[in-house]
Amino acid sequence: MVTVLHRLKQNIAFGFCLVILVAVIVFPFVWMLESALKTQVDIIAWPPRFIFTPTLQNFKRVFVEQNFLLYLKNSVIVAFGAVLFSLLLGLPAAYSIARFHQTKLSMLILVARLLPGISFLMPWYIVFSRLRLMDSYTALILSHMLIALPLIVWTMSPYFGAIPRELEEAAMVDGLPQQKSFLLIVLPLSMPGIVTATTLSFIFSWNNFMFSQVLSQQRTRTLPIAVYNFLSYVEVDWGAVMAAAVAIMFPAIVLTMIFQKYVVQGLTAGAVKG
Repeated sequence: MVTVLHRLKQNIAFGFCLVILVAVIVFPFVWMLESALKTQVDIIAWPPRFIFTPTLQNFKRVFVEQNFLLYLKNSVIVAFGAVLFSLLLGLPAAYSIARFHQTKLSMLILVARLLPGISFLMPWYIVFSRLRLMDSYTALILSHMLIALPLIVWTMSPYFGAIPRELEEAAMVDGLPQQKSFLLIVLPLSMPGIVTATTLSFIFSWNNFMFSQVLSQQRTRTLPIAVYNFLSYVEVDWGAVMAAAVAIMFPAIVLTMIFQKYVVQGLTAGAVKG
């Protein structure tokens, strides 16, 4: 009887903590979505109004008054470009680190990942200004690769290290070059890790604000700048800000939901392997 009561108390405590955790995580998203459907008067009202008449006026200002489609196109080009080139460079680098135990290179990439992005901002600005690459996709893609490339290398290194070398050696005995064994054997076996690294890198690039704010101008501004356009010293259009935030987060949420199984599997395997 005592054991049953003890387990019951544990289950109640666990359920209570789980509800609090979910509420803390979900509440900001619910509040953001509600605010996107409110008028400015309803948003700043105190006490907060939970019963209101929904309006799509905020989304109209985001999609019509702002050049949202241009920002969307720029974000897609920059995010896909940064992830693609980071994969082309990061996968061979991660394989080399895992197979040949290149500890120094691994630590160098880790340092680059841990340094705050703002420390690279001024050098990038000077270099791109002198090369006349400001307000170009090249500048944004290269700057976003500072985020994506180390993430891909550090996500994939444990995967490649956990794949038995005997599989590659058997393929090479059969006449398959090492480059082809990497492409035909190692990469397919590491697909969950690749999906994980790609998804996380895309989300980080998609949400990046700092590089886009400094290195882009009118032609190549990305989606996070759309939020900034509704901020001013006089007044903050909270409804438009929330609507822009919802529109920006939607693709990232959809992408995460689609590849959720692979992301969880990839992160779990990456933490255990190696």
